[in-house]
Amino acid sequence: MSTLSKLLCGVCIAVILPVASVSAKAKDSKAKKDVDLLAMDEIVVTGTAGGTTKLHSSVTVSTIAASQIADFAPRSTAEIFRNIPGIRSESSGGEGNANIAVRGLPVAAGGAKFLQLQEDGMPVMEFGDIAFGNADIFLRADYSIARIESIRGGSASTFASNSPGGVINFISKTGEQTGGDIGITTGVNFRSTRVDFDYGTSINDTLRFHVAGFYRVGEGPRRAGYNGNSGGQFKANITKEFDNGYIRLYFKYLNDRAIGYLPMPVRVTGTNGNPVVGSVASFDAGRDTPHSAYFQTALGIDGNGNRHTTNIADGMHPISTAIGGEFSFDLADGLNIKDRIRVASNRGRFVSPFPAQVGGAQSIANSIGGAGSTLSYANGPSIGNAITDPAALNGNGLLMRIHLFNTKLNDLGNFTNDLRLKKSFDLNTGTSVNLMAGYYKSRQKINMDWVWNTYLMEVKGNNAALINVKDASGKMITQNGMVAYGVPYWGNCCQRNYNTTYDINAPYASVSVETDKLNVDASIRYDSGHAFGTYAGTVQSPNLDVNRDGIISPPEKSVSVIDNANPSQVNYKWSYWSYSIGANYAFSDDLATFARYSRGARANADRLLFGKARQDGTVSRQDAVDFVDQAEFGVKYRTDNLGIFATFFYAKTEEQNYEATTQKFFSRVFKSKGLELEAVYQLNGFNFRGSVTYTDAKINKDFLNPAVVGHTPRRQATFIYAFTPSYIYGRFTVGANVIGTSSAYTQDSNQLIMPGYAQVNPFLYVEIVDGLRAALNVNNLFNVIGLTEAEEGAIPANNVIRARSIAGRSITASLKYSF
Repeated sequence: MSTLSKLLCGVCIAVILPVASVSAKAKDSKAKKDVDLLAMDEIVVTGTAGGTTKLHSSVTVSTIAASQIADFAPRSTAEIFRNIPGIRSESSGGEGNANIAVRGLPVAAGGAKFLQLQEDGMPVMEFGDIAFGNADIFLRADYSIARIESIRGGSASTFASNSPGGVINFISKTGEQTGGDIGITTGVNFRSTRVDFDYGTSINDTLRFHVAGFYRVGEGPRRAGYNGNSGGQFKANITKEFDNGYIRLYFKYLNDRAIGYLPMPVRVTGTNGNPVVGSVASFDAGRDTPHSAYFQTALGIDGNGNRHTTNIADGMHPISTAIGGEFSFDLADGLNIKDRIRVASNRGRFVSPFPAQVGGAQSIANSIGGAGSTLSYANGPSIGNAITDPAALNGNGLLMRIHLFNTKLNDLGNFTNDLRLKKSFDLNTGTSVNLMAGYYKSRQKINMDWVWNTYLMEVKGNNAALINVKDASGKMITQNGMVAYGVPYWGNCCQRNYNTTYDINAPYASVSVETDKLNVDASIRYDSGHAFGTYAGTVQSPNLDVNRDGIISPPEKSVSVIDNANPSQVNYKWSYWSYSIGANYAFSDDLATFARYSRGARANADRLLFGKARQDGTVSRQDAVDFVDQAEFGVKYRTDNLGIFATFFYAKTEEQNYEATTQKFFSRVFKSKGLELEAVYQLNGFNFRGSVTYTDAKINKDFLNPAVVGHTPRRQATFIYAFTPSYIYGRFTVGANVIGTSSAYTQDSNQLIMPGYAQVNPFLYVEIVDGLRAALNVNNLFNVIGLTEAEEGAIPANNVIRARSIAGRSITASLKYSF
């Protein structure tokens, strides 16, 4: 019997047996369960027409309450997403830049291409995979959150643009309940301090508000040698209620520096099919990072051709000011009008060291300075000292050729507006009909400069030094550890400017028919867009005295700069139809089943340029839009102490993409099928909440590399799971959040395997007095190395790959007062 068959049988047993008992004694209708463990009676507001409870809706929805987030001991927003069924969140990159996939829909390059991240129903970014401007970089979790709602597949295709895979929506508190919280969290075994607060209340009978925010400072869970995390966020909203509706205004200001972790050296022995993963000598895969106190500034040429020094401690530095609003009014005869608007100014920087090569110290030295080259320390405690035995350097004999991913985000601002008109009426037969028409307008700006340079660094944790190279004659080839102004190892690809605008218009409509037990709905959407602007690549500038010392050093003999004098045009349009149809049947107040078929799409943005755009700025229709076809069938069941939500899914996905780290384009079709299972069980003081997702994904077609057809997409595990058992005894709560994955291939060649792992995050809460709670959280208790991505497709001769692991054990203590 296949694994999928076994899962199907298990779900049938879990669901059909309760169905039989419930069907044998049809229950009278009741408004709500005493305990609604999966929030089945909650109105779904994300990716739907709204107005329908989770039990009666024909979509797959999961909810994370604000009270649950602390149980996960998250060190980043993306770590929260790992607890959503069907979501594969590669959250090893720090407070952003996570690769987020859903239901086997691919992450061929990075970001969250087919999934949209929202705040209060509006997108943080119109495109979730903007290179170095991923949506999660501009999103933070704090006390402002009432709940996180996630819809996978389903009507996300027709109620949001560019998100056929689903939507994750951060829904804010609005001051409906008077009170607030203030909390402080500090690192026990790492340097970090964070203060959070929120407060909301009514001003009068019709006016209320809520404010929240945080500020934090610290090194982060890895040893960077400096404060890699520094900054905060402030959010506020105010609501005015009327007899027939409300008006709400939102404000958000985010200015936060967060260290960005990229792949780093990891030792792998054994075989590709049965690897043994560990740390390189002098570099701990769980605690260390190429970031260093001796590598905090980078001199170079900026996007305008001027001399500029970058502060590497900026890391991922989003600066976002967003103003939004919404109103909803009931008009005459069951007519409702609702509008949401958001204007965001987004800018900042992404800067982080990427090891383009990890190799023998002498071999890399010779590749830079020629045979017989010598090495010395460019900075650090041994500055100027010669490295007399490169093969013994730090016990590993290795160096890293560092490409500093230095990207200035000049303007990633956006404007979005979503207007809906809904008409509801009841028929004499006890049937209600809901008609809805809407119009979505969006404009996303992508203006950024890539100014990448090359450095040489020792492979050493806890403050590595930069390394200089001299040729055989003793002539200095590098400049204070800098190898080149540019990235010649990658063909000087990456001094770039993007200055583009993406304008989107999308009318849509839906109809639903509801009876006491049956709910049938259908929706349609027409997206049209226009991309326009320019982009510019690299040109070499000879003999440019960048540091202005009057001497042309070897790196200054050929300096990569952005060729702003010869920009290429962007001028292409796209349009496509999306549709979704579904039905939900409620056997009782506790049991329902649903089915849905959807077709949606995602328009491609900045990753099309530098290869897919024609000389006149246009792109082919095939490259402009990727289509996704999905089918799903699900069952929902609950008792007073048990809740189960099971969904079978199938997806066919087109994918055109570009990856900066490998300099490769992708043009593929993927197919995936599987099962999401979410369950909650509660008995007295014991609570269990968990999910498991089975995914069978394959590369169905590849137009550029047919050799990978039939292979499993890289980093796609067959199983991912998350579960959180906890027990409450008096004023004490103890539990653990466990996140796990089965093995997955590092690359589409399907050779090297990343072993599966389980990350255990225990927690302990003590209610000291009413309202005052102390907590101890541990992230990765057993200090496991869990790879989430790797650059190599097979074990190299030196047994060192470049990979990202989850961070090692980190412990926090916190104190929170609720009033």
